[in-house]
Amino acid sequence: MKKLFRLLMVCAIACSLPAQPVQDSPAAAAVAAEFSPLPVQDSPAVAATTAAIAADSGPLPLRRIAIFSSGLAYYEHSGTVSGQARINLPFRIAAVNDALKSLVLNDPASANPSVVYQSEQTLIQTLRSLRIDLSDDPGMALILSRLKGAEVEIAAPTPQSGRVVGVEYRFSAVSPYSQTHEPWLLLHTNQGLKSYNLKEINSVNLKDPALNQDLNRALDLIAASRNTDSRNLQVTLNGSGSRRVSLSYVIPAPVWKVSYRLDLGADKPLFQGWAIVDNDGGIDWNDVELSLVAGRPASFIQNLYPPYYVSRPVVPLSIAGAAEAATHDSGMSVKESAAYPAPSVSMEMMRAYDDMASNSARAAYGQAEPNVAGGVVETAQGAAAGDQFEFTIKRPVSLDRMMSAMLPLVESEIEARKVIIFSGANVTGRNVHPRLGAEISNTSGMKLPAGPVTVYDGGVYAGDALIEFWNENEKRFISFGEDLSVIGTAAETSAREVSSVNVSGGVMTINRSLAYNKTYTFKNSGSVSKQLIVEHPKTPGTALVFPEADEETASAYRFGMTLNEGRELILTVSEQRPISERITLGSLRPDAFLSYTTNQEIPPHVRTALQRAVALKQSVDAADLAVRDIESRRGSLVADQDRIRRNLEAAGSQTQQGQEYLRRLVALDNDIDALAAELENARGNARAAQRAYEDYLGGLNL
Repeated sequence: MKKLFRLLMVCAIACSLPAQPVQDSPAAAAVAAEFSPLPVQDSPAVAATTAAIAADSGPLPLRRIAIFSSGLAYYEHSGTVSGQARINLPFRIAAVNDALKSLVLNDPASANPSVVYQSEQTLIQTLRSLRIDLSDDPGMALILSRLKGAEVEIAAPTPQSGRVVGVEYRFSAVSPYSQTHEPWLLLHTNQGLKSYNLKEINSVNLKDPALNQDLNRALDLIAASRNTDSRNLQVTLNGSGSRRVSLSYVIPAPVWKVSYRLDLGADKPLFQGWAIVDNDGGIDWNDVELSLVAGRPASFIQNLYPPYYVSRPVVPLSIAGAAEAATHDSGMSVKESAAYPAPSVSMEMMRAYDDMASNSARAAYGQAEPNVAGGVVETAQGAAAGDQFEFTIKRPVSLDRMMSAMLPLVESEIEARKVIIFSGANVTGRNVHPRLGAEISNTSGMKLPAGPVTVYDGGVYAGDALIEFWNENEKRFISFGEDLSVIGTAAETSAREVSSVNVSGGVMTINRSLAYNKTYTFKNSGSVSKQLIVEHPKTPGTALVFPEADEETASAYRFGMTLNEGRELILTVSEQRPISERITLGSLRPDAFLSYTTNQEIPPHVRTALQRAVALKQSVDAADLAVRDIESRRGSLVADQDRIRRNLEAAGSQTQQGQEYLRRLVALDNDIDALAAELENARGNARAAQRAYEDYLGGLNL
């Protein structure tokens, strides 16, 4: 397997060597131009620009590239210039905003560098400003109508000079049934006004040199704008003497990718990683120092390229109109507080050279002689880059435009052991095969980005796995297939039980626990023992009771065990969720109170105390009943007394019937007085019973 890895390395070395240019197709050119720092296809304007660079200072070679996993790339050009240097940087339109945001110039001899570029609206506005307006792609008739007053010479077919009066349209019969409009040029000549059919005019010559100059300038601008996907930033370095300068910028680029290989069949498991990079730009990479950065820096696009105008309110002239009459209130003199002057801040211009390289060896991958026999293959050197991690290829990289390459990132012996992994999520009541996997530890000395892992075992392909960002010395599990020789299933049960009961201050607290039990059953039909890892999903709001987990993640507990050949294994995982219930005893209904005194989940001593409370509560109820009985009898007597008093008033006190009513009123008064004393005694008993009941409940502390 190690030899296989070496052959893969040799293949990648060959792929990264400079290749012969391929024939550009329209589709390939479009893809190449997407985020290209340089144009994919040379246009006449770009060719002229390149010539200007060579004439002035020579192009600055591309020396270093740092590609980020967040979709950006850092480009650095550096070289030697003499005197005043003008450098053109063509960019894809989609990358201009990023270039303007991130461009850094480093020239030790230039005090006032400048960057000039064509605005997004410059072409249209410039064309419209010329005396011959070609901004809307006009025809001959429209061009001549815009040249009113200009002196021209036409051949129609004989030469004729004059000044353009205008263009008019006349009907012309095409057939007996149809006609069309044809443009006619009106010309003021020495012989007077003459008209000429435009289709009979062979040529038009402008006599005004300034008009001819504007026409040539408009045509030059239109020709230079054919490459609509590219914009030039012209950098001027106003220095003197020979010196080394550099410029750098950050623009969008394809994300670099990574893929890994893991050989579990070797005596010492071998882990190998490859970086995949794409040169989709319009320039070849020639001995470029290449770094690959893993991280997620914050990045955004701001519209710096197009002109931005701020709307302003329209204020009427101050002299317009007459002043309105107004009255003013009288006021008091108020001492004004002294106004503090605004602080004056001066800032000194500073230039900073953005060195994106770490202090690790500057490197890139190049044309090394492959060692097929199994010698050491050079991989990338990793180093921390702030809060990110940078891989620097150890030899310069050469890669033609529109080509991609695999570059060696890491090769290291690591710690690994084979396991099978069973996930307990969504497996209840069905048979599931565990996943073939491995427990691996990152002993490579590098932080490794996320990517796919191709696993080999016993000299053959075993499966594919995925791994997230992998820190140094971190242990991870990967899985790459199913173990068909092992079957696992799971069954779930739940139960609720009282764990404790507390009574204090008239409040009874019942603490219950809701237990969740999940039983896993495994059967190994194979001929070898397996190291089994069970991932039991955590139940929200619960705590693990049994057994103790070997490891836990944010969402699962992990249990490791040995599954012997031809045997079954049972694992029961128990979790508990606490539930607390608070009952105010004094507000309980009698039937609810009695139910707690007979509930076998409540401890006996608590039930005995509750039974005593029930007896006291019954005494309270009996005393209240006695009070209500006396109040009812007294109320009946008072009602009879009122009835007899009304009868007495009707019969009169001097009649025989009236005298009988008087005797009965006296008897009722005696009975009511007797009940009053009895009622007061009963109410006292009720208050005492209630007080005894409340004191008992308040004094309970169980």
